[in-house]
Amino acid sequence: MPIEKIKRGYRKTRYTLYKETLIDANEHFWAFLGSFVGIGIIAYLQSQVLPQTDVVYLIGSFGASSVLVYGVIQSPLAQPRNLIGGHLVSAVIGVTVQQFAPEILWITAPLAVSLSIVLMQITKTLHPPGGATALIAVIGSAEIKNLGYWYVLSPVLTGAVILLIVALIFNNMTSNRRYPNHKRYHQIRKRIMDSFQKNPKP
Repeated sequence: MPIEKIKRGYRKTRYTLYKETLIDANEHFWAFLGSFVGIGIIAYLQSQVLPQTDVVYLIGSFGASSVLVYGVIQSPLAQPRNLIGGHLVSAVIGVTVQQFAPEILWITAPLAVSLSIVLMQITKTLHPPGGATALIAVIGSAEIKNLGYWYVLSPVLTGAVILLIVALIFNNMTSNRRYPNHKRYHQIRKRIMDSFQKNPKP
C-alpha cells in the first residue's frame, strides 16, 4: 500500500534524524571541522579571485548543503549523488528559467524552484539546497546572472565538488562516521583496507 510505504519512509527519516541528534562531542567536532574547512576553501577562493574578476564561488545554498553533508551524513539527501546531482540539475533549471523570462520575477522564482524539485525527484538527486541554487540563479546579483550557464560550472559544480571531497575526508576520520552511506562503497572500502592488511609495506 502506498500509505504504508509513506509511513515507513517517515519513520525511517525520523529515526535517522533522532539518531543524528544523539552523537557525542567528538562527532560535533568532526562536523564543525568538516564544514569549516569545506566552506573555508570556497570562501578563500572567493576572496582571492573576486577582487580581480567577476567569478563567484560562494553561494548561500552551500551553507545548507554543509548542514546535510557534515551534520546529517546518514541522510539519503546528503549522499554524493544528491549533493552533486541536485545542485547541477537545479543550476541548469535556474539559469534556463532566468534566461527565458529575466524580468518577470513572480514567474521565474517559483518556476525555477518548482521545476528543480520535480527534476531532482525524477533523477533521484533530491537535495533541498538545490532549490536555493535554482533560486539564486534567478534572484542573484548581476555577476551571477551575467555568468549564464557558466554558473553551473562555477560556482555550483566547483563548490559542490569541494564540499564532497572534504566530506569524504572528514566524515570518515572516525569509525562512527561513514560517508557515503552506501553498501557498495563500504564493500570497496573494506576490500581496499583488507588488501593493505594482507600486503603491508616493507
